[in-house]
Amino acid sequence: MSTIYANKVIDMGVNVEAFMDEGMFILFGDIVPDTLKDLCYITTMNPMTGELAVGQKLIIDGVSYEITAVGSLAQKNLSAMGHLTIVFNEAAEAGLPGSICVEAKPVPTLLVGSEISIVE
Repeated sequence: MSTIYANKVIDMGVNVEAFMDEGMFILFGDIVPDTLKDLCYITTMNPMTGELAVGQKLIIDGVSYEITAVGSLAQKNLSAMGHLTIVFNEAAEAGLPGSICVEAKPVPTLLVGSEISIVE
């Protein structure tokens, strides 16, 4: 298994749970615009070492979620801005261009220090 993305949450907006009822949350690198900061989990800007793809595993604090769909802008946004919306609905097509869809498991609660990786 090779890791194509690895990061940690370094800060959290005050309203990060705003999208939990919709089964998703938002990651953004430490260059997050002020208008979005309250809604995002903030990470450092770590480089990616591969391409996002269906069938890979998103791992959050040791729990694995299979990626079922990758939006058309997910790779570009994650690489350039650390921005990614993760949707826990097991959809075969991403409804948002900057999102990935993963298995329909309960949405995890992230904390400062939570580890996020994507492996193939």
